[in-house]
Amino acid sequence: MKRPPPEEARRLKEELYAGIEAGTIGLQEASRRMRQILGLSQAVYATRVLKISPRVLIDFERGVGNPTLNTLRKIGSPFGLDLGFVRKTSP
Repeated sequence: MKRPPPEEARRLKEELYAGIEAGTIGLQEASRRMRQILGLSQAVYATRVLKISPRVLIDFERGVGNPTLNTLRKIGSPFGLDLGFVRKTSP
């Protein structure tokens, strides 16, 4: 996987943050986008950046994993993100 040029990476990062704030990007998609912005495979991102098992990240991004809160914090940390409660809007 190739890292996007700096200007493209900045644009993608801003889109990521806007989507998270708007509630249109979920945890798995946010994780996938963060990894793609850095241009890293799941295995490299998991082991070198997050210091977690690649299987944990792969399962999480597929929506079949059950990561701990600590692992979720590790996933968001490289992009300055943390976990918290968000008020749901009524349909």
